[in-house]
Amino acid sequence: MTTRAFQKIYTKIENITKATVTLRAEGVGNDELATVGGKLAQVVKIMGENVTLQIFAGTEGLSTDSEVVFHGEPPKLRVSDNLAGRFFNAYGEPLEGGEIIEGEAREIGGPTVNPFRRKQPSELIATGIAGIDLNNTIVTGQKIPFFADPDQPYNAVMANVALRAKADKIILGGMGLTNDDFLYFKQVFENAGALDRIVSFVNTTENPPVERLLVPDMALTAAEYFAVDKGEKVLVLLTDMTLYADALAIVSNRMDQIPSKDSMPGSLYSDLAKIYEKAVQLPNGGSITIIAVTTLSGGDITHAIPDNTGYITEGQLFLRNDSDTGKVIVDPFRSLSRLKLASLKQQTLRTLTPVSALNAHLLRPDIEPDGSLRMADTDTYITDGIGHPKRKRSFL
Repeated sequence: MTTRAFQKIYTKIENITKATVTLRAEGVGNDELATVGGKLAQVVKIMGENVTLQIFAGTEGLSTDSEVVFHGEPPKLRVSDNLAGRFFNAYGEPLEGGEIIEGEAREIGGPTVNPFRRKQPSELIATGIAGIDLNNTIVTGQKIPFFADPDQPYNAVMANVALRAKADKIILGGMGLTNDDFLYFKQVFENAGALDRIVSFVNTTENPPVERLLVPDMALTAAEYFAVDKGEKVLVLLTDMTLYADALAIVSNRMDQIPSKDSMPGSLYSDLAKIYEKAVQLPNGGSITIIAVTTLSGGDITHAIPDNTGYITEGQLFLRNDSDTGKVIVDPFRSLSRLKLASLKQQTLRTLTPVSALNAHLLRPDIEPDGSLRMADTDTYITDGIGHPKRKRSFL
């Protein structure tokens, strides 16, 4: 071992797999970054003096005498108001050139907010989609995924929801995006004049799959800056969490770990939970709302990825192709928002969009066509078989 500019340098690698290398080293910390033969890596396992490094770009071209340089710190993101309107890669580096962000460097992947410091989510997020606003209301501080087939336009649905939501900042975490999807997000946000409140971290199909593991933590670190430090309402879009889980499986399998259900790592639940549990409503008015996409293989919701996701999140929104209209809609029968009752208050009904308000009026006689609630009548209604309203129970 030699030392260069206060960095530890090793030149003897004991084991090389397709995604990792193992060597003997001292004074190394978990998640610490390193460079192996010029390739960026991260510490994923420490057993005594044996340190295993995950190589983001793969181990092709490395040898047992490749130079290993430890950086002495985990991945960090520089945060400031200048993040808005910028696109970054999985390492937090600006895409397509641009100035380097100057600001405080914060470690990614930190702990979630203490439950004692949280506030009960209750503020409606109006999306303009009747299947969500009326049947499965989303509130700030909620975590909820779209379950969709790979051939459905789930990214277009998410982009529309984000632009209609009254969020101060929108953080996009794209994992395994095609170039077409990346350009779609960029053009949609630009055409809507919303680039000044968009922050994007993108891993495309041309980038190494393992890099996807950094994207959610980068996106959520930026979200925490705007929500906690600035008191802003932040909407985080994560797509596609199935590709994120696939990257976890790649690393797990190449480390010769015993796989769990559907060849996923045994830590899948914890890996997903540490991301989704970052959703929070803060007392200062700031919030982090997470809307993700989980693509289904053949519509199989029993697969380990959607199965674990359903236990962690506060509901799920299913997309399906409507045979009558030929459009993709939110399935009202399979979808569920477990926090929808938290938003059933007078002030939330007044925030419905005109289209949703009109639909609400047709379903509930006590709601005016403009979305307002008649103060003299606060009972909920159901309809009988021929569409006549029947009084059910009072909710105020």
